Amino acid sequence: MAHTENEITIAAPLDLVWDVTNDLEHWPQLFSEYASIEILAEEGNTTTFRLTMHPDDNGKIWSWVSERTTNRASRTVVARRVETGPFQHMDIRWEYTEAVDGTRMRWVQDFAMKPEAPVDDAWMTDNINKNSVVQMGLIRDKIEQRDHERPTPEPAPR
Repeated sequence: MAHTENEITIAAPLDLVWDVTNDLEHWPQLFSEYASIEILAEEGNTTTFRLTMHPDDNGKIWSWVSERTTNRASRTVVARRVETGPFQHMDIRWEYTEAVDGTRMRWVQDFAMKPEAPVDDAWMTDNINKNSVVQMGLIRDKIEQRDHERPTPEPAPR
């Protein structure tokens, strides 16, 4: 089994980071790798959805179904691929914690590639680690920009 852990601090309040990163319908605008998302089912805090990526360097379009359960109270999200494609399994945990300079967002991924997959666990680990840095940076920049554009609340009258 392979394992990755990546994190970033976003200079924005936790509620804003949570709301933006868990607004699945807007993931194609948040992540650079996703072309579209289709919500298939919603039950309580669990959403089943299809993600479709932009074509890769060979023109192949990857798509899969995932299930994602949010828990705002614990500031965590757990997700798994339902249609696993080249993976034997893919499980992801998102964790959010308040930090002095904003919000720390952490992604933990546990997975294994199928023996017949075109790449092995080591290759995918390296790929996930590289891509997570890119995607987290884009997310940070977009959320920080959104936070800076929010109107400053007026002070309460005395």
